[in-house]
Amino acid sequence: MLYIKIHELHKRKFKIAQIAKELKISRPTVYKYLGMTFEEAKTYTEQPLGKKKKLDLYKDWILAWLEEYPHLSSAQIYDWLLERYPDLLVGESTMRAYVKDIREVYQIEKEVTVRQYEAVPEQPMGKQLQVDWGITRQKTTDNKEIKLYFIAFVLAHSRQKYTEWQTHPFTTRDAIRCHENAFQFYGGRTEEIVYDQDNLIAVSENAGQLLLTTEFQSYVNERKFNVYLCRRADPESKGMIENVVKYVKGNFSDSRVFSDIEDWNERARQWLVRTGNHKVHQTTKKRPAEVFLLEKQHLQPVSSLLSYESTNNQSITRSVSKDNTIRYKSNRYSVPLGTYQTMSENLVWIEVKDEDYQTLVIRREAKGDVIAEHMISLEKGKLIQNRHHTRDRSKGVEEFKQHLISYFEDQIQATTYLDEISQRYPRYRRDQFVIINKIIQRYPALIDTVLTKCLTEKLYNANDFRDIAHHLDTLRDGPNEEVQSLHTILPKHSHIKASTRSLNAYTSILGGRS
Repeated sequence: MLYIKIHELHKRKFKIAQIAKELKISRPTVYKYLGMTFEEAKTYTEQPLGKKKKLDLYKDWILAWLEEYPHLSSAQIYDWLLERYPDLLVGESTMRAYVKDIREVYQIEKEVTVRQYEAVPEQPMGKQLQVDWGITRQKTTDNKEIKLYFIAFVLAHSRQKYTEWQTHPFTTRDAIRCHENAFQFYGGRTEEIVYDQDNLIAVSENAGQLLLTTEFQSYVNERKFNVYLCRRADPESKGMIENVVKYVKGNFSDSRVFSDIEDWNERARQWLVRTGNHKVHQTTKKRPAEVFLLEKQHLQPVSSLLSYESTNNQSITRSVSKDNTIRYKSNRYSVPLGTYQTMSENLVWIEVKDEDYQTLVIRREAKGDVIAEHMISLEKGKLIQNRHHTRDRSKGVEEFKQHLISYFEDQIQATTYLDEISQRYPRYRRDQFVIINKIIQRYPALIDTVLTKCLTEKLYNANDFRDIAHHLDTLRDGPNEEVQSLHTILPKHSHIKASTRSLNAYTSILGGRS
């Protein structure tokens, strides 16, 4: 079709530049197709990018994404490829050229929205952090739609980014929790934090005298950073975070499928490492992650917990992950199995016991009972787990086995049978015993017969034990029904006797000889 359109416009005396503008392709592409016959163009489109290139292996992916989402940028496509093929080594300029060629050949036009920003002076290291919120709509794995909310942070000097997502609108407490997580991520705070006029943060500008919400004002007093509130309709004063929000929406979340919030946040963190903070920034021409290593040294240290919250009879909260852990100072600490609930807010209250910051205390409620205590680790990236927070091991496997043996009349045979199962299935012996226990509870009168049958046939498997029990139970029920039906019929006709014939009579009837 591209070949036909180019030749039609050329016959109508369009100039090369006019054809390129009309069809939104480059002038070299126009020259190339004008110099081809139809058959040559057909052959070329079967291998549209000329000589074989490294990205040809991923052409089907790229073309499918562009056809379904024409607005995708080459940078986002590059990130999606890296997500599926982490070992892919190709330059960004190569990716841009390849995507551009595919757009031209397949006539996939990209809609571009241009927004103007006013340039702002570069900020010194450790001076400013910008914060903003965003909302997206995502397709879910069951083909529904969900609204997601996120908060984004960016250091004004290094452009190091941090994001956090949740499925419900942000409250002031959510905002404070995310600030704390961001400070832990950065390893400190800046002198100044820039915000939009959001009702979570501020009540009014009051002609330059800021009126913050009570809860957030207490937080600012504790952390001692300066608040810079942008004027209304003045996005340029925080253009960096505006771009970050747009970047998160356009590169990470756009067209990505949502399964659950834990997985989504984990993928967002991976995206920050892989793309968000790794790619060279177009303004600074440096990688944010590399510049951040220098800026980190200029950040103000923050204490691990908020003293104002403890004095107000409150504790700082942490979210419980689906693996029943919480994050604290770059480590994960376990809570009892079952603390995480699917349809719950999954928040716990934590505090540090003793002035030496030695023990982390975790509660369900601010003044509730303690559900976990851990010695605080000075390392990073560690899982600190209490073995009692895993599945209940109060009843050991051996004790469970002895409990099962007690149900059988011949306990020696039962011991032999269960010991053999333990040897054959050492990793699954508990699961095997659970199946046998269910059969014992359901068919207590049959278990000795089943045991004898299994030992005779050498069937050392709980599933065989279960199947034989089911079979014997079926046989036990079947004959009883037949006997019952015979007893109901026989008393009524028991006086009737059927007549009999000799064998010679049957032979005569069949035409045989006696």
